[in-house]
Amino acid sequence: MTKEELIAHITENFSGTLEIIETNQPEPYFIVKADELRDFSRFIHDDPQLMLNFLMNLSAVDTGERFETVYNVCSYRHKHRIFFKVYLDHDQPEVDSVMKIWSAANWYEREVWELFGILVHDHPNLTRFLLPEDWDQGYPMRKDWIGRDVIPLPER
Repeated sequence: MTKEELIAHITENFSGTLEIIETNQPEPYFIVKADELRDFSRFIHDDPQLMLNFLMNLSAVDTGERFETVYNVCSYRHKHRIFFKVYLDHDQPEVDSVMKIWSAANWYEREVWELFGILVHDHPNLTRFLLPEDWDQGYPMRKDWIGRDVIPLPER
């Protein structure tokens, strides 16, 4: 499928609920509503024309105004991939787990919880694996984080 065919097929099944981000990249990029993340993920994973069954990456971004979880998925069978993101509230960031759809989400979801403080609903093992178990210094990937031993650079 071409980029345009992917966009058409996906938006046909999720009309009015997706936003398309225009990029110069060969892959389509979507914004998915947080409450539709699981349905969208299940559809792109199970649909025979898409079969986006490999989660290549899941990460997060702190824009200062909101958090975004960013997903990169591909289909080995059909040789295509897409990107999508979910906007989250900055004061209380929460997202649903997609681990039951892509088991590779396990470590990625734990990472966004541990480093950004994004609560991942229905994750079966939301425990630390990067920071010490007794870590109490906040979330190091947040823009406003200042650790005990960090000397901030002066403002320009």
